[in-house]
Amino acid sequence: MVAKAMPVIGAGEADAQLIAWLDVWAAPILVDPNWNKGDYYGKTPPNAGLAKALAVVTLQANHQEWANATFGRRPAKAEEDPAKALGNRFQVQSILDTAGETRAKVSDANHFLYLVKANQLFAAGGTSLADAATKIKAPVLLITQPKDLVFTADAVDRTAETLKKGGVNLTHVLIQGSRGHLDGVISMKQAEDAIRDFLEK
Repeated sequence: MVAKAMPVIGAGEADAQLIAWLDVWAAPILVDPNWNKGDYYGKTPPNAGLAKALAVVTLQANHQEWANATFGRRPAKAEEDPAKALGNRFQVQSILDTAGETRAKVSDANHFLYLVKANQLFAAGGTSLADAATKIKAPVLLITQPKDLVFTADAVDRTAETLKKGGVNLTHVLIQGSRGHLDGVISMKQAEDAIRDFLEK
């Protein structure tokens, strides 16, 4: 149905590792008593759980190179040594939580949970990647980041190998950076020439 396909920062299906990680993403919402099994509209929303869920997503969407270079082991407040009290935090904890709380104010917990479920269920072609690969007739440009902690390098490699075995005309381009999954947003210029060549063929 399409002349060309260009999947960016993804794999052909959610594997067991990603399914489990997505469950970790959802967990803070599910244990927030305000979630109330999804029946919270017109009541207090589960924003505490949603904020923590979004903090988890933000961390995994990045790479440890970014986290270590940006925050190191610095405390959130210079005068509050994390070793001196349980409530004293590291900067990375504080920043991630603040980002999660900010995003939670404009997000919806149930919407987040349905996105989690949709991602867990995803398999190209609706059944399996191997089955889909035999049906794909369009050339494919796959653009990925090898440090991606969401769609990991081994999952991407399985995708590429399966597509090739299915007879797909595949070009695989790697982008680099320290942000992992988020390099698929902020570092796409690296793939500019490959995208142009692919579209002009």
